[in-house]
Amino acid sequence: MKTLIEWLSDFMAYERGRFRSALSVRQSGAIARCWLRWLQRNHNVNTPDQLRTAHMESWQKHLLTWRTKKSLPLKPGTVNGRLSAARAFLRWLARRGVVPLKLADELVFVQEPRLLPHSVLDHAQVRKLLSGLDTTSAAGIRDRALLETLYTSGLRARELLGIDLEAVNFEQATALVMGKGSKERVVPLGKTALRWLENYVKGVRPFWLKNPLEKALWLNPQGQRLCYQRLDKIVHRHAAQAALPPNVTTHTFRRSCATELVKSGANLWHVKELLGHETLGPLRHYAALTITDLKKTHAQCHPREKES
Repeated sequence: MKTLIEWLSDFMAYERGRFRSALSVRQSGAIARCWLRWLQRNHNVNTPDQLRTAHMESWQKHLLTWRTKKSLPLKPGTVNGRLSAARAFLRWLARRGVVPLKLADELVFVQEPRLLPHSVLDHAQVRKLLSGLDTTSAAGIRDRALLETLYTSGLRARELLGIDLEAVNFEQATALVMGKGSKERVVPLGKTALRWLENYVKGVRPFWLKNPLEKALWLNPQGQRLCYQRLDKIVHRHAAQAALPPNVTTHTFRRSCATELVKSGANLWHVKELLGHETLGPLRHYAALTITDLKKTHAQCHPREKES
């Protein structure tokens, strides 16, 4: 009989065949593999026929009692992410008659608190960070263009880094990006971001380009496509120079973009399309941001409030 690890390899091949992003397949596969190794160590489970309901309950309890290196429990979203990866694998096995479907149902998602987005900068903070960049150097011009583009379009880091030069339409002020699930979408580029992007493309990129066949928009001084680790260091360095909170990351610019749009009254459907979400669900946290303005409007406009 095939082992669970062998079945997992088949499952990952199946997922890649569904044109899921390579990153998503690797991440879910890594989570499922860790789970299977945990089953081997703690319950001596190696094949599908050995799986029992008690093993599902045991692993879920393990996740809820797990502590990080900082002695903190896993966040509900992290727990659910690990459960989701295991459930997807079990459901795939169940469709092939390898395990009972009820095993996947035994893994119950935990409730996630509806908190406002964290690690968000207001516009004044973002402006302080961007205006503080030293743009007298080639790297400074590139960094300014990078961060302006992150902020104007709310891109994910890998979407930003995956942009090719030919995907930028300077006349229409748009860029074609590859989102989750290998889905393309067109995002707008604001005037300020477009101006800095043109400065970078005309004044920096040609001098860093080593291979004329290189398609990447964002390069390092060696002429190679900029990597995530380098982008992360760029963000942390400039945030520290601007005396901003240490939890500022590339994703902070995405959250800050969405927050400012919602606070300014943008249609949530349009924000969803800009960010590349399939549903409005991920924006439910941002909807709470409008309550302050709603209360202010209510106090100013409702006839009963005017009587007091």
